Amino acid sequence: MRSSPAPPASKGRSRQLLLPPVVHTFFGKAAHLVDSTHQVGHFQKVLTSIGNFCICSIAIGMFVEIMVMYPIQKRKYRDGIDNLLVLLIGGIPIAMPTVLSVTMAIGSHRLSQQGAITKRMTAIEEMAGMDVLCSDKTGTLTLNKLSIDKNLIEVFANGVEKDHVVLMAARASRVENQDAIDAAMVGMLADPKDARAGIKEVHFLPFNPVDKRTALTYVDADGNWHRVSKGAPEQMLSLCNCKDAIRSKVHSVIDKFAERGLRSLAVARQEVPERTKESAGGSWQFVGLLPLFDPPRHDSAETIRRALNLGVNVKMITGDQLAIAKETGRRLGMGVNMYPSSSLLGQNKDESIAALPVDELIETADGFAGVFPEHKYEIVKKLQERKHICGMTGDGVNDAPALKKADIGIAVADATDAARSASDIVLTEPGLSVIISAVLTSRAIFQRMKNYTIYAVSITIRIVLGFMLIALIWKFDFSPFMVLIIAILNDGTIMTISKDRVKASPLPDSWKLKEIFATGIVLGSYLALMTVIFFWAMIDTDFFSDNFSVRSIRHSDYEMMSALYLQVSIVSQALIFVTRSRSWFFSTRPGLLLVSAFMVAQLVATLIAVYADWSFARIKGIGWGWAGVIWLYSIVFFLPLDLLKFAIRYILSGKAWDNVLESRTAFTSKKDYGKEEREAQWATAQRTLHGLQPAQTTHLFSEAHSFLELSEIAEQAKKRAEIARLRELNTLKGHVESVVKLKGLDINTIQQNYTV
Repeated sequence: MRSSPAPPASKGRSRQLLLPPVVHTFFGKAAHLVDSTHQVGHFQKVLTSIGNFCICSIAIGMFVEIMVMYPIQKRKYRDGIDNLLVLLIGGIPIAMPTVLSVTMAIGSHRLSQQGAITKRMTAIEEMAGMDVLCSDKTGTLTLNKLSIDKNLIEVFANGVEKDHVVLMAARASRVENQDAIDAAMVGMLADPKDARAGIKEVHFLPFNPVDKRTALTYVDADGNWHRVSKGAPEQMLSLCNCKDAIRSKVHSVIDKFAERGLRSLAVARQEVPERTKESAGGSWQFVGLLPLFDPPRHDSAETIRRALNLGVNVKMITGDQLAIAKETGRRLGMGVNMYPSSSLLGQNKDESIAALPVDELIETADGFAGVFPEHKYEIVKKLQERKHICGMTGDGVNDAPALKKADIGIAVADATDAARSASDIVLTEPGLSVIISAVLTSRAIFQRMKNYTIYAVSITIRIVLGFMLIALIWKFDFSPFMVLIIAILNDGTIMTISKDRVKASPLPDSWKLKEIFATGIVLGSYLALMTVIFFWAMIDTDFFSDNFSVRSIRHSDYEMMSALYLQVSIVSQALIFVTRSRSWFFSTRPGLLLVSAFMVAQLVATLIAVYADWSFARIKGIGWGWAGVIWLYSIVFFLPLDLLKFAIRYILSGKAWDNVLESRTAFTSKKDYGKEEREAQWATAQRTLHGLQPAQTTHLFSEAHSFLELSEIAEQAKKRAEIARLRELNTLKGHVESVVKLKGLDINTIQQNYTV
């Protein structure tokens, strides 16, 4: 039934209830953080940079041709247009978006087979460069299958047995719920039906992140109304309005549980004399504490070790107590350099922590405890400001802001819809191991894309420079149609790189545009020089006819067109075998599909050069003798490409020759000679940085260092020493406070008489 609209009020008084803005609520903050996150992916930036580089190279070549051909050489209009079309058709990497998209699509399918569903394909590229992984503890590092040791249950109410504490906790749980805590409580009973036996349920209050408790209002067999609740100890202590003596005893038990890696769950009860579910009821009574043990996954420690060896630093981000986080970190071998969430935001910071910049604290910490959505968001933000590629795992609504902000948001198995919506990758298998497997696969996928980009830049430079010099020096107009044939065969072959056999990088990888452009310019210039020398020897000398007994074709433009076409086609496609490997081109066996495509394409190109007689394309067959000479010439000049590749890398990083000579990657049958040593060195450096082992003596002054390098080393040493000192003070203070709580001493009295 529709109601008629109310008449407008002309005058009078009214009372208004002003509600706080939604953004100040718990879920409002989470939603606001999600909406405020807008990022442009690394992949789009890289594609734009590479595209701009290629277009600028082509534009420069076309400008030079126009300025020379028309004003100086007085070339015909049609001839000039043909030469410009050659640069445009052959230089623009038309296949780049397709090749990269197909590579990521095939990689995404491969990841889905491993239990990682990719929502955003460009996340594959970012995962390959991920060097920090912020992982939730419960359900990811641990099994999220809680167990309770009944012997450790602490009872605070007189006349209550431990079994009754368990029964009350089970009553405050959903019997049919799949929540880990509820399942553990109900599982403690002989029969799950005992949780509701002899009582009538009136109202159940579900868990929420603000109250951090559940409650059940029920009527017993005698008709009396009761209410039981279970939840976080601090919230339950406030609910019961406990005295200081009870609070001190509860905190002491909680600390003892935490030192053993046990979480605490409090149980309270009250009478409801008003007999209504909305009534506040009588005073709450704190009944007891239950220890919850969430065992680590059997593969978590090994997975974390693998992550360190792969250059991925795993940080634990948990809402549990600091002591529990440290104990879990100790068991998993990920370090105990962890801090409370208060060290991130706000002014109530410990003196030893406040002395450190927040971004440096986050970067060096092994984890944080007692975190909320804004803390996770801040951690990711600071790590990104320090130029880290950050991954974040999560499963709940409160994880959505950090998942959205992270470079790679990972929703773990059984995550909520909100977490999955904000994430980039959704896991279908529990645990951290599937993430590490996805990292390895992503690096292999990324390596294929990187290999292609180097190839594409090289071909652009090679086409622009080579054909521009031939057109300007010898006034030889290459056929645009034949360049189109080269581009079609090249693109068809290069599509198979998406399934090529590659070696994943042992450390986080990135685009390194400086290296890509430098390699492309040098290799492309060398290939262009190869073509120019070949054309010079063919048109101005009798070198080939004198040494290989082939007839001279210097007076036939159509035959020279065929010879030039075959030479350009061979070396252009053969280049992919150089760019696909960081070592010698023959050190890693290429994929069968790539080799087959190359052989088919070059067979077609050779047959065209040998037999074709196309007047419209200005080519004429040169015979098998010239084809053999061109193949021999291309193979001989192809071999130095690896040396140029190593030289570029040496100039940029100074480490290429070490890989060739010391690690012997090119001369060994091992998949990656020296990989174990590099992984061990990186892991040792990380564990030393986080204080897990003393620093090892290195030959710091075995080589000549500049004064600037020594100053940077000294400055880093000072920072690490200060961090270590503050870390020790923080640890010592924690031990002192623990002893004070256990002994029931007054910390203020002690500080008046002793220096703590």
